[in-house]
Amino acid sequence: MWKIISGIFLGWTLGSNDSANIFGTGVAAKIIRYRSAIILTSVFVILGALVEGEKCFATVGKLSHLTPESAFCAALAAGITMFILTYLALPSSASQAIIGAILGASVVSGIPDLSKVYKILECWISAPIAAVIISFVLYHLIGFFIARYMISPQKRSFFIFWGLIFAGCFGAYALGSNNVANVTGVYVGSGLLTPFEGALIGSLSIASGVLTYSKKVMMTVGKEITPLDEYAAFIAALSGAITVELFTQVGVPVSSSQAIVGGVAGVGLVKGARTVSRQTLIRIMIGWVSTPISAGIISYVLLKLCV
Repeated sequence: MWKIISGIFLGWTLGSNDSANIFGTGVAAKIIRYRSAIILTSVFVILGALVEGEKCFATVGKLSHLTPESAFCAALAAGITMFILTYLALPSSASQAIIGAILGASVVSGIPDLSKVYKILECWISAPIAAVIISFVLYHLIGFFIARYMISPQKRSFFIFWGLIFAGCFGAYALGSNNVANVTGVYVGSGLLTPFEGALIGSLSIASGVLTYSKKVMMTVGKEITPLDEYAAFIAALSGAITVELFTQVGVPVSSSQAIVGGVAGVGLVKGARTVSRQTLIRIMIGWVSTPISAGIISYVLLKLCV
């Protein structure tokens, strides 16, 4: 069972990085306290993984037929990549990290199923675009509802506060249901863990990252892409959560980082493209491109050293 240690490490890095995508906008807008945010995120990540986490296991586990040793190296490579990007305070994609690592390991130990890779690539491209569109539409739609039926400032504040809490909890649930496969999918695919064991161990490791090392990336997502007021923070969080949950139903793990960045960018476009920090977006995009490549190279080297 020592081979799952690398998966636990990957889960920790995923939680420390991707929890920023859940309540980062709300914490940065000072609507919710950081401590409350990480507790709610941890609870709903575990719930989402246990209820729907198995839906994405097949995509990750069957991408390539890895041995337990190869699965260990792939998860470790993805974890190292995620840790480096988290240290640099860049939101990154555990989905890209683990898929890149699997492909790197497959060069050594087997042949990946490229038909699944194409499907995953399509979803990676469409996820942030979908989040931008959903965010843009929701901003106007919910804004119209608030303007018409919630005239008093007290009612608006009450709605936005609890709306953000709901969006955050929903986002954490979606993160667990969609991304737990990134953490333990290789072990389920190699037969080392059952789907339930994979969901439980993966979600607990994600929660540990949320609780211990998530603040740095949370501030990057919440503050540096575009200035957010309370309403904008709510819309960005909700659109990111909806996007991730939609792809869970398709059975493809996608980047919650890309989803929430798309949500924040969609809000920025409503306010005008000039409000979106191009420099921050470029830094994030560099992280996205380098993630699968770096994870693939590290995985290949690790497995070569172990063989």
